[in-house]
Amino acid sequence: MNRILAATRYAVLIPAIASILGALLLMFQGSIDMVRVVIDVLNNGTKLKLTTVEILTAVDGILLGTVLLVIGYGLYELFIDDDLEVPPWLEVHDLDDLKSKLIGVIVAIVAVIFVGIFVDTNRADDVIAYGVGAGALVVGLAFFSFATKKDPSQKGRKWKNASSSDSN
Repeated sequence: MNRILAATRYAVLIPAIASILGALLLMFQGSIDMVRVVIDVLNNGTKLKLTTVEILTAVDGILLGTVLLVIGYGLYELFIDDDLEVPPWLEVHDLDDLKSKLIGVIVAIVAVIFVGIFVDTNRADDVIAYGVGAGALVVGLAFFSFATKKDPSQKGRKWKNASSSDSN
């Protein structure tokens, strides 16, 4: 029974791969949009504010792709193989690592969306509402991160070691 339950962790492989594929798709589309904006500006001389909004929209897609990539890598590292070769800043050893990485990228996305609204002259009336909402979200994420943060002395403690020391 123990082996069957342990093998169920491989069910996470499907969402991990799906997240990575979604990330690649969003990054590709965001990059295509960025190239399209550059070509439009060079050919038509588009206005600065419109160009800024279009670039920020493309960056938003790329950042969302980054979130999915972090989720995909994080799920894979947590459940399948923690020896995945990724840069040290992308290593995920526990749910706190994944949570902090996701919060960081979400804050970046919120900032990009807010700046896009800020420079969009058609949505000038929404700036205060979006600013308050974005600020509340960032404060909420910071509070959540602080409130759920583990004691640093517990960091890196393997769950097998913890369960075997509890049984002694």
